[in-house]
Amino acid sequence: PFVIINCAALPPDLVESLIFGHEAGAFTGALTRKEGYAQRADGGTIFLDEIGELPLGLQAKLLRFVENGECQRVGSHEVEKVDARIIAATHRDLLKMSEEGKFRQDLFYRLSVVTLQLPTLKQRRKDIPELANFFLQQSAERNNTQPCILTAGAINQLKQYHWPGNIRELKNIC
Repeated sequence: PFVIINCAALPPDLVESLIFGHEAGAFTGALTRKEGYAQRADGGTIFLDEIGELPLGLQAKLLRFVENGECQRVGSHEVEKVDARIIAATHRDLLKMSEEGKFRQDLFYRLSVVTLQLPTLKQRRKDIPELANFFLQQSAERNNTQPCILTAGAINQLKQYHWPGNIRELKNIC
Protein backbone atom coordinates (compact mmCIF):
# COMPACT_ATOMS: atom_id res chain seq x y z
CA PRO A 1 0.00 0.00 0.00
CA PHE A 2 0.94 3.63 -0.58
CA VAL A 3 -0.67 5.89 2.04
CA ILE A 4 -0.53 9.67 1.65
CA ILE A 5 -0.89 11.84 4.74
CA ASN A 6 -1.24 15.57 4.18
CA CYS A 7 0.03 16.76 7.56
CA ALA A 8 -1.06 20.35 6.88
CA ALA A 9 -4.69 19.28 6.40
CA LEU A 10 -5.04 17.20 9.58
CA PRO A 11 -7.11 18.79 12.37
CA PRO A 12 -4.76 19.37 15.35
CA ASP A 13 -7.08 17.66 17.83
CA LEU A 14 -7.40 14.52 15.67
CA VAL A 15 -3.96 14.22 14.09
CA GLU A 16 -2.69 11.49 16.44
CA SER A 17 -5.86 9.44 16.04
CA LEU A 18 -5.78 9.75 12.26
CA ILE A 19 -2.14 8.67 11.98
CA PHE A 20 -2.04 5.95 14.66
CA GLY A 21 -5.70 5.01 15.09
CA HIS A 22 -7.85 4.90 18.22
CA GLU A 23 -9.77 2.57 20.48
CA ALA A 24 -13.52 2.73 21.04
CA GLY A 25 -14.22 5.22 23.82
CA ALA A 26 -10.78 6.88 23.61
CA PHE A 27 -12.48 10.25 23.15
CA THR A 28 -15.93 11.66 22.49
CA GLY A 29 -17.11 10.33 19.14
CA ALA A 30 -14.76 7.32 19.08
CA LEU A 31 -17.50 4.71 18.89
CA THR A 32 -15.42 1.93 17.34
CA ARG A 33 -11.82 0.85 17.16
CA LYS A 34 -10.19 2.37 14.09
CA GLU A 35 -6.85 1.75 12.48
CA GLY A 36 -4.79 4.76 11.51
CA TYR A 37 -2.88 5.64 8.38
CA ALA A 38 0.24 3.98 9.80
CA GLN A 39 -1.46 0.58 10.13
CA ARG A 40 -2.92 0.90 6.63
CA ALA A 41 0.59 1.32 5.25
CA ASP A 42 1.92 -1.89 6.81
CA GLY A 43 4.10 -3.60 4.20
CA GLY A 44 4.16 -0.48 2.02
CA THR A 45 4.97 3.21 2.08
CA ILE A 46 3.73 6.26 3.98
CA PHE A 47 4.16 9.63 2.30
CA LEU A 48 4.11 12.41 4.90
CA ASP A 49 3.38 15.52 2.86
CA GLU A 50 4.13 18.85 4.57
CA ILE A 51 5.69 17.15 7.60
CA GLY A 52 6.88 20.53 8.84
CA GLU A 53 3.26 21.26 9.82
CA LEU A 54 3.04 18.43 12.38
CA PRO A 55 2.55 19.59 15.99
CA LEU A 56 5.70 19.31 18.11
CA GLY A 57 3.94 17.00 20.58
CA LEU A 58 3.14 14.43 17.91
CA GLN A 59 6.68 14.47 16.56
CA ALA A 60 7.92 12.34 19.51
CA LYS A 61 5.38 9.64 18.67
CA LEU A 62 6.29 9.86 15.02
CA LEU A 63 9.98 9.52 15.96
CA ARG A 64 9.19 6.26 17.77
CA PHE A 65 7.38 5.05 14.69
CA VAL A 66 10.24 6.06 12.36
CA GLU A 67 12.90 4.48 14.58
CA ASN A 68 11.21 1.26 15.64
CA GLY A 69 8.11 0.85 13.49
CA GLU A 70 6.06 1.05 16.68
CA CYS A 71 2.81 2.87 17.12
CA GLN A 72 0.09 2.98 19.71
CA ARG A 73 -3.57 3.71 19.09
CA VAL A 74 -5.07 6.55 21.11
CA GLY A 75 -6.62 4.97 24.22
CA SER A 76 -4.63 1.73 23.95
CA HIS A 77 -1.80 0.32 26.05
CA GLU A 78 -0.70 -2.06 23.30
CA VAL A 79 2.18 -1.23 21.00
CA GLU A 80 1.80 -2.38 17.40
CA LYS A 81 4.63 -3.07 14.98
CA VAL A 82 4.23 -1.66 11.48
CA ASP A 83 6.67 -2.23 8.65
CA ALA A 84 6.46 0.78 6.36
CA ARG A 85 8.89 2.88 4.35
CA ILE A 86 8.58 6.58 5.13
CA ILE A 87 8.90 9.40 2.63
CA ALA A 88 8.51 12.96 3.88
CA ALA A 89 8.20 16.25 2.01
CA THR A 90 7.94 19.87 3.03
CA HIS A 91 8.42 23.36 1.71
CA ARG A 92 9.93 24.43 5.03
CA ASP A 93 13.55 24.47 6.15
CA LEU A 94 13.37 21.69 8.75
CA LEU A 95 16.99 22.09 9.81
CA LYS A 96 16.38 25.73 10.64
CA MET A 97 13.11 24.82 12.38
CA SER A 98 14.94 22.19 14.45
CA GLU A 99 17.58 24.76 15.47
CA GLU A 100 14.74 27.08 16.54
CA GLY A 101 13.05 24.30 18.56
CA LYS A 102 10.05 24.15 16.22
CA PHE A 103 10.86 20.69 14.82
CA ARG A 104 12.51 17.82 16.67
CA GLN A 105 16.15 17.62 15.66
CA ASP A 106 16.30 13.86 16.26
CA LEU A 107 13.28 13.36 13.98
CA PHE A 108 14.87 15.59 11.36
CA TYR A 109 18.02 13.43 11.28
CA ARG A 110 16.02 10.17 11.21
CA LEU A 111 14.07 11.39 8.21
CA SER A 112 17.10 12.86 6.41
CA VAL A 113 18.58 9.57 5.24
CA VAL A 114 18.25 10.59 1.60
CA THR A 115 17.48 14.24 0.93
CA LEU A 116 16.40 15.59 -2.43
CA GLN A 117 16.37 19.34 -2.93
CA LEU A 118 14.04 20.12 -5.81
CA PRO A 119 14.47 23.44 -7.58
CA THR A 120 11.50 25.76 -7.76
CA LEU A 121 9.78 26.45 -11.06
CA LYS A 122 11.41 29.88 -11.31
CA GLN A 123 14.79 28.09 -11.09
CA ARG A 124 13.78 25.80 -13.98
CA ARG A 125 12.33 28.27 -16.47
CA LYS A 126 13.46 26.14 -19.44
CA ASP A 127 10.99 23.42 -18.28
CA ILE A 128 7.99 25.77 -18.32
CA PRO A 129 6.92 25.24 -21.98
CA GLU A 130 6.97 21.44 -21.67
CA LEU A 131 5.13 21.49 -18.34
CA ALA A 132 2.55 23.98 -19.58
CA ASN A 133 1.88 21.91 -22.71
CA PHE A 134 1.54 18.77 -20.56
CA PHE A 135 -1.01 20.48 -18.27
CA LEU A 136 -2.90 21.88 -21.27
CA GLN A 137 -3.05 18.35 -22.74
CA GLN A 138 -4.39 16.98 -19.44
CA SER A 139 -7.01 19.71 -19.29
CA ALA A 140 -8.10 19.03 -22.86
CA GLU A 141 -8.46 15.30 -22.14
CA ARG A 142 -10.53 16.00 -19.01
CA ASN A 143 -12.80 18.34 -20.97
CA ASN A 144 -12.84 16.26 -24.16
CA THR A 145 -11.53 19.17 -26.23
CA GLN A 146 -8.51 19.96 -28.38
CA PRO A 147 -5.49 21.23 -26.43
CA CYS A 148 -4.51 24.87 -26.74
CA ILE A 149 -1.27 25.69 -28.50
CA LEU A 150 0.95 28.20 -26.74
CA THR A 151 2.36 31.01 -28.85
CA ALA A 152 5.96 32.12 -28.51
CA GLY A 153 4.71 35.28 -26.79
CA ALA A 154 2.68 33.28 -24.27
CA ILE A 155 5.67 31.04 -23.52
CA ASN A 156 7.84 34.11 -23.05
CA GLN A 157 5.32 35.59 -20.59
CA LEU A 158 5.19 32.33 -18.65
CA LYS A 159 8.99 32.26 -18.44
CA GLN A 160 9.11 35.89 -17.21
CA TYR A 161 6.62 35.31 -14.37
CA HIS A 162 8.07 34.72 -10.85
CA TRP A 163 5.81 31.71 -9.91
CA PRO A 164 5.21 32.19 -6.17
CA GLY A 165 2.80 29.21 -6.29
CA ASN A 166 5.43 27.06 -8.03
CA ILE A 167 4.30 24.22 -10.30
CA ARG A 168 0.82 24.03 -8.72
CA GLU A 169 0.19 27.59 -9.88
CA LEU A 170 1.29 26.72 -13.43
CA LYS A 171 -1.01 23.70 -13.42
CA ASN A 172 -3.95 25.79 -12.23
CA ILE A 173 -3.57 28.41 -14.94
CA CYS A 174 -3.36 25.78 -17.66
